Amino acid sequence: MAVPDAYRVTPQLLADVRGSFHESYKYDDLARETGHVFRPLQVNYSVSARNTLRGVHGVLLPPGQAKFVTCVRGALLDVVVDLRLGSPAFGVHDTTLLDAREGTAVYVAEGLAHGFVALTDDACISYLCSTQFVPGTQFEIQPFDPELALPWHLGLTGDALLSAKDEQAPSLAEAADRGLLADYRACLALYRRQRREAA
Repeated sequence: MAVPDAYRVTPQLLADVRGSFHESYKYDDLARETGHVFRPLQVNYSVSARNTLRGVHGVLLPPGQAKFVTCVRGALLDVVVDLRLGSPAFGVHDTTLLDAREGTAVYVAEGLAHGFVALTDDACISYLCSTQFVPGTQFEIQPFDPELALPWHLGLTGDALLSAKDEQAPSLAEAADRGLLADYRACLALYRRQRREAA
């Protein structure tokens, strides 16, 4: 993707008259193709009404959290943002249409931030997470921060359904001032350590 250390995963659908089958996540394939070692320790699901916007969310480093996200019902517009201080791609974002019929997934490495908007009612997203939930380590960035200018589409600035936490989230500059954003070099060191430990 345009965001370094974020990857779009497009499965091969095996279809017949009954429907289809695909492998969503395969440890060896993801590691070989991306160089990232990803072992899920927790699986989360969220169900959202149309125009629900969840994000932009991240996890402090440490502990950090990589995610493998896919839509299992309905459709979502997924957004990944590089918020690693010192990254040559700081502030760069990329979008992916996640549609349950296609099985496309997005891998989001530690240090990156993630969000989505539901394009259908009853849309369900699945998150495979590299770390378990640690209270107090999650952070939010204002999804309509003009500095990020994220393309939520559909004229959602007035119509989006947001949690109170997302509505009141700090801007990117405020989050940086508060020390919420990961250091790019620390993320690269974490990725290297994960590869060494998996070897």
